[in-house]
Amino acid sequence: MEREIIKTRDGSSTIHIKDWDECYHSRFGAIQEAQHVFIKNGLSLFENRSVSILEIGFGTGLNAFITFLESQKLNQKIDYIGVEAYPILAQEVKLLNYVSELKAETQRSIFEKMHECNWDEKIALRVDFNLTKRNQFFAAIDDFEKFDLIYFDAFGYDVQPELWSAEIFEKMYNSLKKNSVLVTYAARSVIKRSMYDAGFIVEKLPGAPGKREMFRARKG
Repeated sequence: MEREIIKTRDGSSTIHIKDWDECYHSRFGAIQEAQHVFIKNGLSLFENRSVSILEIGFGTGLNAFITFLESQKLNQKIDYIGVEAYPILAQEVKLLNYVSELKAETQRSIFEKMHECNWDEKIALRVDFNLTKRNQFFAAIDDFEKFDLIYFDAFGYDVQPELWSAEIFEKMYNSLKKNSVLVTYAARSVIKRSMYDAGFIVEKLPGAPGKREMFRARKG
């Protein structure tokens, strides 16, 4: 499918899939969305501790890079696994402006290494931050009680409803430790039903800029 790099309203870039008219991030602001959904309502719950994270949709690496930056402020040790079936291209990575928009020029080599490192191999980006990228379909995930936090950042329900099914959320539920959480930008009733069917306790929170609501799901 044909893709292009576009700017979102907060100045940060994203990838637009023309055939679907679907973006990797919110058109209202890629960085704003990542900070609100995944950091404020996810990562920040685990201050001063070790955190095992599963990202559903590694994509542009934005969520992983922001987590790398923010985890230092939150005094965390991170084991980060990003799952992606269709990695983006090297030429697309070069056009993404996250490092400059986040004013993180001293960490540019880290963002580049996130994309250049081998798939299915754990690497240490910092003494307290390990990254493993899995080239894997979401339906193939079979981890059991391994993660504290899931960033569920799949493409939207309108274009890939199968990624928001009870079967997928059951895999997410099984992969989480007890008393852990999943956060996502989405807030549709059909998605909430799938989460409930999988066993989650679901709460509705204010959404990122441009979106009214989002979900945070807990495993009791």
